[in-house]
Amino acid sequence: MKLILTITSFLLLAACGLFSPEQPISESLPQYKIQTASGITQGRLDASADKQVGAAVVSWFDIPYAQAPVGDLRWRAPRALIAPQQMIAEREDTACVQQTSSYAGVEGGAEGVIGSEDCLFLDIRAPKDFIGKNYPVMLWIHGGSNTTGLKDYYDYSKLAAAKGVVVVAINYRLGALGWFTHPAIQGQQSGEDQASNFGHLDIIHSLKWVRDNIAGFGGDAANVTVFGESAGAHNVYALLASPLAKGLFHRAIAQSGYTGTSSLASAYNLDGTDTFVTRGAWQITQKLLAQQGTDESDITDEALRERLKSSDAREFIALYNDKPDTVDYSPLTTADGIVIPAVGMAEALADPQYGKNVPVISGANKDEVTLWFALHRYFMETSYPFTKLLPPKVSIKDPQLYNFWVRTRSQAWKARGVDEPLSAMEQAGYKALYNYRFDWDDQEKSFFIDFPSIFGAAHGTDISFITGDFKYGPVTAYIYPEGDSRDQMERTFMNIWGDFAHSGVPDKSLDFEWQRYNSKTKPYVRLDRDEHLGLQFETETLDTLLAGIAADSNASHIEKCLLVWETLINIGNADVARYQSWNNGQCEKLNARAEQERIAVELIEEFGTASVL
Repeated sequence: MKLILTITSFLLLAACGLFSPEQPISESLPQYKIQTASGITQGRLDASADKQVGAAVVSWFDIPYAQAPVGDLRWRAPRALIAPQQMIAEREDTACVQQTSSYAGVEGGAEGVIGSEDCLFLDIRAPKDFIGKNYPVMLWIHGGSNTTGLKDYYDYSKLAAAKGVVVVAINYRLGALGWFTHPAIQGQQSGEDQASNFGHLDIIHSLKWVRDNIAGFGGDAANVTVFGESAGAHNVYALLASPLAKGLFHRAIAQSGYTGTSSLASAYNLDGTDTFVTRGAWQITQKLLAQQGTDESDITDEALRERLKSSDAREFIALYNDKPDTVDYSPLTTADGIVIPAVGMAEALADPQYGKNVPVISGANKDEVTLWFALHRYFMETSYPFTKLLPPKVSIKDPQLYNFWVRTRSQAWKARGVDEPLSAMEQAGYKALYNYRFDWDDQEKSFFIDFPSIFGAAHGTDISFITGDFKYGPVTAYIYPEGDSRDQMERTFMNIWGDFAHSGVPDKSLDFEWQRYNSKTKPYVRLDRDEHLGLQFETETLDTLLAGIAADSNASHIEKCLLVWETLINIGNADVARYQSWNNGQCEKLNARAEQERIAVELIEEFGTASVL
């Protein structure tokens, strides 16, 4: 789901870290050649560039974990790749098909789309002494709204060396190639091929590959932690909810996750019946047939299936991106009754029959939504105190409105994306649930941007403390200034994540008890520099946040309605009915989506872009 405001390419670049430090010197040695079911992979010994760790890791790249989902395997469950004698070669690009963007790693492509359907690869990093060892395994699921992203951006070498873990990072099918519902597809397939959640099936298959092959890399198949951020955390929730993932992992970490799920009917959206859905499978198929000069009434299901399966993958994904500045909704995760139970993800998490009862850490960032709002012209203004040859000075137009918006939306993210799923799992019988909020915002001010005030603990800023690979595009030095505070936060994250992978207990390195989550007192740990690190108790709920919007005296009527809309539409299942009835129907007559479009159009007409840069 796209959020209310356009995400700037600058922030996307920063969040996913296109810029990276110099690569360490590496060496390929015969003892690091490992045979797997899908081929023989040559590992590289990378000398650690981090003096504090003082260790080295062995890395294996671009290992295929399933057959390429091309041709008739498009929109089918992944098939095992049995090719133990083939030599695996590293690839320049393993990106799955996705929209072109600065942070995706590749520019150009047909209709602004890059990548290949042959993308089901994984990377492995292990401590140098992996041979004969039985290290815990951590499987990383990247974020990117399940429409963008790539395993290659994340280097977990430091975590592997410092905490004695084997880290696996995977690709999985994205966008409509990973999530698609149409009777011409599922209606002519059987078994798991009738699912709609092919991206989730990829992740599940990667866990099966890990189970069967990770021992050769020094990993313990009986101790696997799945962890991911944003869409990756959403996919962690999907694994917790899915009956197909049972027994494949033993701990889970969800960083800034969400649980929104579509019904099969809305995902297909015949005749556009669900007006909230702008790019359902039926709507996209109409565009495809129109391009080919065909009417759906003139084509059989078998012929339509053939056209869908044989269409160019990039051109097909481009059908979803024909209006990049619009506010729309394209269903992804679907309650297909196969991968995700028919009741939906949120409800399945609360049902004991789907419960895994594994230890779970789940949390959100204090300032999640600044990733989208920090450089948006609705909230920000610019000036040129010296010359337009220099970057503009960015300042907040209305600090009270901005801070209220950020606080409400970010706290709502925690309420809907963290507290509600944890409460659901508590109901399902989970015994070891842990809640956190990431608050660290010890950034440096620039003359041009007050980073601590405008960005703070933004969405995605937590990841670098787990990788130890600090990058946020051209503003890295301001977002992650070197010093004791950054070192403390990195140490805390690595210790918690690493200890949790080893034992399922997150507080071994803390000097206080991390109380297990319960829905009555809602204990959570504030993750921050040592001075502020500690246990707290949540008092905000979705109800209190909505009441706070009603009581606010600064925001306009329209701004209140847009804030309520975002709060109730994003992160969890869209609750349009509650939006319409909020505060005695105050927003019932306001079409929030149309108002969002109007704001975007006016800003683009005046400035050429909604971003201040």
